[in-house]
Amino acid sequence: MKHIYLILILLTITCLNGFSQRFEGGIIGGFNASQVDGDNYTGYHKPGVALGAYVQTDISRTVFAGMELKLMQKGSRNIDSLAIDDGQIKYIMRLNYIDLPVYLGIRTGERISLLLGISPGYLISGKEFNDYGRLTEEDQHPFNSLDLQALLGFRFQITRRLFVDVRGAYSLLPIRDQPGETLWYWNSNQFNNMLSTTVLYRLDF
Repeated sequence: MKHIYLILILLTITCLNGFSQRFEGGIIGGFNASQVDGDNYTGYHKPGVALGAYVQTDISRTVFAGMELKLMQKGSRNIDSLAIDDGQIKYIMRLNYIDLPVYLGIRTGERISLLLGISPGYLISGKEFNDYGRLTEEDQHPFNSLDLQALLGFRFQITRRLFVDVRGAYSLLPIRDQPGETLWYWNSNQFNNMLSTTVLYRLDF
């Protein structure tokens, strides 16, 4: 995992230096709450971190465009596994992605903006756990390497440098299919479903 953070740091420095005049940018940190639709568990019970950087530029007084590079932890968790009952089954799905969200922002007020866009992602690792520990590769149904999510959210400006983003994102492409007979696209596949809250800190170059 250390080399992943090193790649993020190097790409962050490159992006910020390359767009230092016309673009503004900074760093991002926050948390995700996610679930996987199609895995028979409900609720945003899988926590994760969101770390990276962003660059953006104004298209007009009210519209801006931006791009981010983030390490995103997603997945699923059976919250009932925390219960004492012997009948409950432990299940955790841990997915680590490198995401590259691209979005448009519309300033709806002095400090509030509407965000909408798409977020391609590349799967770094996908692991599953049950009562007996981590599933072996033979027991684990393979995940797709690529993810593509639609995103919608809001950005709140706190100070000149500090912003808070609240977003929802949902996979347009399956993260994997479900074993067995294919019935219908949305019922026969699994999809990332995520809520994210991040803090953006603007840097001057």
